[in-house]
Amino acid sequence: MILIAGPCVIESEEIMMEIAAYLKRTITNYTNLEFYFKASFDKANRTSIDSFRGPGIDEGLRILNKVREIFDLKICTDIHEPWQAETVARISDMIQIPAFLCRQTDLLTAAAKTGKTINIKKAQFLAPWDMKNVVRKVACTGNKKIILCERGTSFGYNQLIVDMSSFFEMKKNGYPVIFDATHSVQKPGGNGSSTGGNRDFIEPLAKAAIAAGADGLFFEVHPDPEHALSDGSNMLKLDEFSDILEKATAIHRVIHMD
Repeated sequence: MILIAGPCVIESEEIMMEIAAYLKRTITNYTNLEFYFKASFDKANRTSIDSFRGPGIDEGLRILNKVREIFDLKICTDIHEPWQAETVARISDMIQIPAFLCRQTDLLTAAAKTGKTINIKKAQFLAPWDMKNVVRKVACTGNKKIILCERGTSFGYNQLIVDMSSFFEMKKNGYPVIFDATHSVQKPGGNGSSTGGNRDFIEPLAKAAIAAGADGLFFEVHPDPEHALSDGSNMLKLDEFSDILEKATAIHRVIHMD
């Protein structure tokens, strides 16, 4: 089972170390997880010009590399521009393509040419079967280390829905499909100058996604989501993570029983 987890954005080195330590302790209880620690060095698609974006690529990668070395964790982070791919690849095991940018050919091919695993989030405006064209853009470089990520589909204003059949549809491409359980409960722009959300739906949707055939899960976690600098409304409280993970992995074991 693929698992990606971490804070939305790098707020400080101290918070990063706290979250990484907790996640490291938690995942050591499982032998069937392919785990990646994820955090963004820059959130280039925030709702407001005044929103916190992160420390930038140099400081952000320094902190991520420290997490990697201290806790012996694989690293995932996202890029927004093609030139960032090669720099990020020096310390990252997985490069993530944001949903809004999943059709950007230059971005996809630049990430793919690094040879790293590429996690591509399905855009909120795309049908799941349309991801075949996105997959081809990466695969044409020769990089077949592809993961697709469902993160909800736009449904009217400030609303997302999760179509459980999308896992079946996207898996037709021949690559793993995971579920972003935290971004899928967003209400984009729902707070006027920031994105809203409802974290109460994280657990039921995560369990449903695994039951529907998802190959893994993505969670953004934080010790104090109410005071997080990005995506606080839809981030999972750190001390609730282990309980949800235990339930999700139990469902995964049942689904994949011989």
